[in-house]
Amino acid sequence: MLRLFLLLMLLLSPFGGSSEAQAAMPKDLDAGYRIPVIDSAAQMLERATLADPVPVTAKTTNNHCLECHGVPGFGVPVEEGTLGKKAIRRLDVHVNDFKKSVHGVQRCTNCHTDVKQIPHLPEVKRKVNCTECHKAQYQKAMEANDKSKMATLEKVVGNIGHFLESTHATRSKEDPTKPRAYCHDCHDAHAIFPMRSASGEEFRLTTPDRCGKCHEKELEEYENSYHASIVLRKGDKRAAVCSDCHTAHKINSPKGDAIKVAITSNCGGCHKKSIDTYRATYHGQVNELGYGHTAKCYDCHDAHEQRAVKDPESPVHPDNRVKTCKKCHPKATPGFLTFEPHGDMHDRENFPILWYVATGMLTLVFGVFAFFWTHSLLWYIREYKEVGGYRYTDENHPYHAHGDDDSDPDAHKYIKRFSKGWVLAHGTLAIGVMILSLTGLAVMYSETFWAPWVMALMGGPQNAALLHRIGAVMFAGIFFGHIFVMFYKILWKGRNSLQWFGPYSLLPRWQDGHDVIAMFKWFFHKGPKPQFDHWTYWEKFDYWAPFWGMFIIGVSGVIMWFPNLAASFMPGWAFNIAIIVHGDEAFLATVFLFSVHYFNCHYRPSRFPQDIVMFTGAIPLKEFKDERKHEYDRLVAEGKLEKYLVDPPSCRAAKNSRKLGAVLIIMGIILCFFALHGFAITFGG
Repeated sequence: MLRLFLLLMLLLSPFGGSSEAQAAMPKDLDAGYRIPVIDSAAQMLERATLADPVPVTAKTTNNHCLECHGVPGFGVPVEEGTLGKKAIRRLDVHVNDFKKSVHGVQRCTNCHTDVKQIPHLPEVKRKVNCTECHKAQYQKAMEANDKSKMATLEKVVGNIGHFLESTHATRSKEDPTKPRAYCHDCHDAHAIFPMRSASGEEFRLTTPDRCGKCHEKELEEYENSYHASIVLRKGDKRAAVCSDCHTAHKINSPKGDAIKVAITSNCGGCHKKSIDTYRATYHGQVNELGYGHTAKCYDCHDAHEQRAVKDPESPVHPDNRVKTCKKCHPKATPGFLTFEPHGDMHDRENFPILWYVATGMLTLVFGVFAFFWTHSLLWYIREYKEVGGYRYTDENHPYHAHGDDDSDPDAHKYIKRFSKGWVLAHGTLAIGVMILSLTGLAVMYSETFWAPWVMALMGGPQNAALLHRIGAVMFAGIFFGHIFVMFYKILWKGRNSLQWFGPYSLLPRWQDGHDVIAMFKWFFHKGPKPQFDHWTYWEKFDYWAPFWGMFIIGVSGVIMWFPNLAASFMPGWAFNIAIIVHGDEAFLATVFLFSVHYFNCHYRPSRFPQDIVMFTGAIPLKEFKDERKHEYDRLVAEGKLEKYLVDPPSCRAAKNSRKLGAVLIIMGIILCFFALHGFAITFGG
């Protein structure tokens, strides 16, 4: 009846119809289909309501629907005040676009399942459920093992999950019965094109306008941006649109850390070099760990109105940069201007100072390890052969008091090596260094798998920063306290008996050079093992290394700890240098301490599994005689040996020392792994 009615209307209408209707006529619909030509869509609606209802069945084709909805301008009036006085709700479908879309082969009734008759019942509230339909299609494809559809549908279903978790899926404030945005608000109701098609790429250019229907302020800002000048004015699809930063479906409030981090990471999709250099700064490292309180791309460049750096209105233009920095650093000074937030230490041409500093530090790192790791390896091989294995399998285990052999005159005899002050200072220094290493490495190597876990264990970057400063105070306290004691002894207590280059002095002397040569001769079976005095050459290196480290790490650390003070009299690029040397020297110190220093003290066969002298302050007399023959002979000759003899540590003291030592050794091994793994990831990348 409806077709007959419409045919009569066609015959009664003016010949030729409207030009809009003819222009919208599809060329790929069922044979025999013609768009009805009516003077107006409103007239069609009026006449169609007079027709007898036709039930919608499985045989209802799209042609039935398009006889009304295929007419440009077709719509229904809505209640006055909803969309304006005498407003019309457009219900027309652009037929050609629909047929080209991914849904072009679908029947209208597949989506509009609540339509039961034509004309439709006005009291029915029609709703299309995109999510359930796609989920059902995916389930059918899985049951049929249709791999040609499964991949695409799996992605669609995944996007549905992201959407349902997004802020768009929450209830609208204007109408709590509806979500803030539904699929058709972004994808269009009918013209949904394949992502990689030409139409789909063109559709991308409309993204800002679609988002702007709700986000008017953001669209206005975006239209003034450099991105928009490429997308909207030049039609270049490569520049960023809303979905590139906010994602297409997993959209949530930018106030949460997860979204802040995701948006920042998404900037790197286009600006890879910039994101890499950003992540080399503290701002970027904390962001990489999943925390959003440090400066992110949009904090400096603006969220939507990004402009070229040379643009006078850009927040990162030299004239505006201090003001931008003051959003986070209220006391920022003009010194901040010359800081290079994207300084690349690998770019010699554009950042020569950073390149030379980084290259110098890297040369130092490789040079130190090339020598000392070779030294340790040769020592291990030579000593293993000489002692025939590890000490813990020998009867001369240090914790057994040399086997309790009463025939040995040195049994049960220990000699005092370190005072209680030295023991306390060493323990405090060790704990301070480990705190510094743990908190620093987790930030420095934020891209590693373990860094987020370590940071979470510490309670976040703010707590880690506090712990790092506590470790720094512990380290500095011991360092400067030791300096004070040394000056006290030199200038007051021992001013008359001080021997600057004597056997008890930690200053390097010619004998140390002879000992190094003799040691290498012993490594290669070219001479006997050298006999040492109170301090060996490797112990002196361990002693003086913190002086270098304290200068490099300490000064750079203070610069970063007090940026406003530093920037008041230093150029901004000093911060770039501080970041490089602080990290590289910290890496060098950490790996050296927990590989070379630990080897010298614990890992070599004659010491394995650990030496507890730094906890007890005493060593077996036999060990003292074997390794420090020059000092032993001198004490005997001077009749002072008895003065330094002490009782062996008690079983309880030895046991507790071993436990504490084991904890520190295990912790050191873990920290050494963190440093080496992080360096490999960074250097390899």
